[in-house]
Amino acid sequence: MANIRELKKDINYVLGDIIEAVYIVEASNDKPGSKEGSEIIDGAIATFDDLISKVNIKGVDNKKEHFKNVRKELEEKARALVDKLNKLP
Repeated sequence: MANIRELKKDINYVLGDIIEAVYIVEASNDKPGSKEGSEIIDGAIATFDDLISKVNIKGVDNKKEHFKNVRKELEEKARALVDKLNKLP
């Protein structure tokens, strides 16, 4: 079960860091609460909810493969959010 706990922590930290980075970029550009930043934050929250619900699914036949796919999805979605973050004005 330690792997599940670590995966949940990774999801929380990665997406939390992205949200924090949005706030930092907005503050440094004097554009707090920008539409683009809000979209990134909403995407991070939706991704968090989606991935945590996938981690909490019971009765998965191949747990190792399931968690590997969740981790891969986290990586892909986080990379997409970071790409959007890098394009913030």
